[in-house]
Amino acid sequence: MLETMMCALITVLPDYLFRRYVQGKRIGHEITLFTMWYELRWGLTTCAILALTVITTLFYFHPASKTAASYFRTVTILPQLGGRVSEVYVRNNELVTAGQPIFRIEDFTQTAQVESAHAQIAQVQASLKVAETDLAEADAGIAGARAALAQSLEDLERNTTLRDEGSSAVRLAEIDRLENLVAERKAQVVASESKRAAVVQQIEELIPAQLASANAQLDAALTELDKTVINAGVTGRIEQFGLQVGDYVSPLLRPAGILVPSSSGHNRFQAAFNQLSAQVIKPGMIGELGCMTKPFTVIPMVVVEVQDVIPSGQIRPSDELRDVQANKVPGSILVYMEPLYESMAEDIPPGSNCLANVYTDNHERLEHEDLGFWESAFLHVVDTIGVVHAAGLRLRLILMPVNTLVLTGH
Repeated sequence: MLETMMCALITVLPDYLFRRYVQGKRIGHEITLFTMWYELRWGLTTCAILALTVITTLFYFHPASKTAASYFRTVTILPQLGGRVSEVYVRNNELVTAGQPIFRIEDFTQTAQVESAHAQIAQVQASLKVAETDLAEADAGIAGARAALAQSLEDLERNTTLRDEGSSAVRLAEIDRLENLVAERKAQVVASESKRAAVVQQIEELIPAQLASANAQLDAALTELDKTVINAGVTGRIEQFGLQVGDYVSPLLRPAGILVPSSSGHNRFQAAFNQLSAQVIKPGMIGELGCMTKPFTVIPMVVVEVQDVIPSGQIRPSDELRDVQANKVPGSILVYMEPLYESMAEDIPPGSNCLANVYTDNHERLEHEDLGFWESAFLHVVDTIGVVHAAGLRLRLILMPVNTLVLTGH
């Protein structure tokens, strides 16, 4: 409407003034409702052509979007284990910090596993003390066996010396008995040393391995016990949380609620523009934003990123070939925008419905490039008509409360 009115000022109005003051035709006489087309045909035709040209140029070089919003991420509150709720620590719509407990499920099985792991560790530690006693006993056995062996060797040596000297006091049967006794005592020393080595190996290798295994079982049991307490993963606000003691929750079937992170969705907006804007919208372009949650306010924005794919072309492997004609509605160009100045959009709630404009700026080209007259004039026109789009955005923001509260009744 604004574009048509502006074009009429330089087309229909001069045509009417020519008819009125040059040709002397008057409204209600020569210019009537029935003769208006014939009398003002040049102005009306030129106005229509010029208005279409201006509107096309305006919307191409200064794209607008009615579907801009600040999307935010939600985190589903789910336990890692299924079970009945035994304690609830927070209430709905409460602000929680990262790591704060939310609720706890029954932990009878997990507590029993922890106690069993502690008992296993105590048993291994007791076996270590028993092994240390066995080691002292083995050392004493080795000392006794070596002493008995030394005594037997002395007796054998004394009797052998007497036999070699030809003494009649020595019997050959006694020497044979002592030799057998020495062999027996040597075997006892070897057996005592082997027993000690087995005890040492038990103390140095077997019992530490058993203790490590018991500690690992304790860690696993404590991990399972920790899973019964559900903590907040991020700082945010609890929503749709109506959990009561005795309710059954499951990681697959029964979520407990939703956690909305405090940092998600603020100061970053997403706007969808038509595909004709793909070659126009670039990162760094200046734009404006107006939201229903903050009427009568225009927020300067800057384009920070443009999604390089169009969602309507997305496919997923299935058992059916996709027909391209099924895309009835062409996809949009997704543009990410942020406030040009800090703290200008802090009070806009995430998820707000907004209007967005982005503006083509040819100032750098006009300032530094050597352009021809017509190209320079065209770029000046493109930059100038952006004011019309800015005025249109402000007009829509002014009429937004009226349209929403009065005309639509929402």
